[in-house]
Amino acid sequence: MKPAAFDYVAPRTVREAVEALAGNGRKSQVLAGGQSLILEMHLQRIRPELVVDINRVAELDRMDVDDGTLRVGALIRHDAFESEQAVPGPLGRLFARAVVNIAHPPIRSRGTMVGSLAWAHPASEWCALALALDADLELRGTGGPREIPARDYFHGPFRTARGPDELIAAVRFPLLAGDTGVGFIEHRRTHFCFAQVAVAATLTARDGVIIGARIGLVNCADRPVRARAAERALIGADLAPPAGRRVPGDHPFARAGRIAAEQDAAPVAEPYADVEYRRQAIAVLVGRTLGEAARDRRARVAASEGGHR
Repeated sequence: MKPAAFDYVAPRTVREAVEALAGNGRKSQVLAGGQSLILEMHLQRIRPELVVDINRVAELDRMDVDDGTLRVGALIRHDAFESEQAVPGPLGRLFARAVVNIAHPPIRSRGTMVGSLAWAHPASEWCALALALDADLELRGTGGPREIPARDYFHGPFRTARGPDELIAAVRFPLLAGDTGVGFIEHRRTHFCFAQVAVAATLTARDGVIIGARIGLVNCADRPVRARAAERALIGADLAPPAGRRVPGDHPFARAGRIAAEQDAAPVAEPYADVEYRRQAIAVLVGRTLGEAARDRRARVAASEGGHR
């Protein structure tokens, strides 16, 4: 199929982009990477009257770190995060582990982090990371700039707090403390499928006891999920990871996984995974991802101590 007829503009500034969106209301679509939008237009599931191509807006093609915050502009591609050194500290490690799960190299070379947030697919890795890490989205519209915390941004599948005349200019993430352990594990039916379940986790500890945890769940409800009940259950638990990849049922990480599956997640049946299967997958992956985060922290602490000898 071919897209329905549409008009096209390529603004050079954010102001021009916003004015174009405001002039056409909900019948407009923003084009950055276009990895989701173009397919939907070809299938005519989306029929915009106007496509606003922001690829010539130079101010959106910037990524900066300032005052403990990473700011990612709307044109920064997925593959910018494939190296752990792209972003300082544990946040760079977490992004590098997550991004390789996004589609395949050609897609990652064109698609954008902010585009994923704008699209708000329940299986988006970036959406769950933004929620788990307390990111803030910078929006520009005819009413002026505004910021929305990720926790208030996602309203459901492909539905967000962004207005029809608004453009997401950037997303901001707080950097993670240097001794934070990070983990990301994804389960999918085939390499080219969306994640059936994916989990992002961070752990902080003092004297071997967990004092902070963040858990983001991918494709475990109709929107990204912050597993807050599971996070609370981890506070005060022993940080020690299980000996192997398998997490014993009585381990604090396994208990947190079961809590995430039963209390935090709201999975629905899919053609190759019923609800019971998906809850089991969530429980297992949460436990394993927490184990990965604990091992990551242990390795980093050991490297730091070795470097100071």
